[in-house]
Amino acid sequence: MADSVLRPVALEKLGEDRLVIQWNDGHRSEYAWSHLRKQCPCAGCREERDQPPDPFRILKPNELVPLRPVSMTPAGQYAYRIVWSDGHDSGLFTLEHLRALCQCKECAPGK
Repeated sequence: MADSVLRPVALEKLGEDRLVIQWNDGHRSEYAWSHLRKQCPCAGCREERDQPPDPFRILKPNELVPLRPVSMTPAGQYAYRIVWSDGHDSGLFTLEHLRALCQCKECAPGK
């Protein structure tokens, strides 16, 4: 009986700016770290994305350096917690959410 639950079988850091996930259904997903950070599913980030941009916002010094992942650890068998270089770590990226965020040529909008 085949496993019908979507699961990653391998995760790989590709260069300094990309993540690759090989899934148990054979799909190979690619993500820019910046894309994942912008799509953080935590309540604070979702709320921030829903607000209109502030044209007078002043960037903090830590916002001027590129964000990078510090660690990526499983949260049970359903998600990953990514800790970012700015200390943000409250977003749990479910496997379904990660798959939906795939940026490979096959999944990219306008293919």
